[in-house]
Amino acid sequence: MIEDAQLVLSAKDLDENSSVPLYQQIYAKIRQAIVSGDVPPQSRLPAEQELVQRLGVSRITVKRAFNELAIAGLVRRYRGRGTVVTYDSSTPTVKGSFENLIDGLKRMGLETEVQLLDTEIVSPSPAIAEALQLGRGASVQRIVRLRRLADEPFSYLVTYVPEDIAETYTEDDLASASLIALLEQAGHRPCEATQTITAVPAEPAVAAVLGVTTGSPLLRIHRIMRDEAGRPVQDITATYRADRFQYEMRLTREKNADWTAE
Repeated sequence: MIEDAQLVLSAKDLDENSSVPLYQQIYAKIRQAIVSGDVPPQSRLPAEQELVQRLGVSRITVKRAFNELAIAGLVRRYRGRGTVVTYDSSTPTVKGSFENLIDGLKRMGLETEVQLLDTEIVSPSPAIAEALQLGRGASVQRIVRLRRLADEPFSYLVTYVPEDIAETYTEDDLASASLIALLEQAGHRPCEATQTITAVPAEPAVAAVLGVTTGSPLLRIHRIMRDEAGRPVQDITATYRADRFQYEMRLTREKNADWTAE
């Protein structure tokens, strides 16, 4: 049963003279209440009309704030049921790092649970063939997986592996082990990676699998991994929920380096 959220928010929390639009102020206040855990998951936010009266703002203002919460993946809006909080502050967040990248990825495999959604042998696109340095007529295994963190959807992964390497493991292996471990067992221990990180809006199909609203912000990492011989052994595009994954890096300043541009 869905319970009503005890949202502490009143007109005095808003500043009409601020340069920050009222809808953004409302969004920020409700977001903080959700992220802090003051408003629990699966609770229902007050109806738009109730907040209109409580805050003394227009319905368009409240509606826009709610829409921003939905886009951020914090709530889901249901016709006839209202706006329900979907973010769970008690679910842990995984932190990746540029330092010790491979070891960090192995640890992530241990901290999360994998679900195999699909796998097949296909002809690679020109981009995949180039990335994996494959010759004409070569095939690859396409693997689609979902990772869960504390029973919540966490990341959506599409991976391509050269067919000769894929022959060394089974579908059952893919459903229970990390690909890095399987590559190591196949004699192709990943030791180097090139990756690109971008922010993308959730496409409908990916949003449905990750349990977020279409258009929600996601973190996408495209990574090409190579073994000790320098051979590309994996091309992976991993899409992460922005509320469940952070990427950390440590920056150091060289002597006499100029950082004044920032």
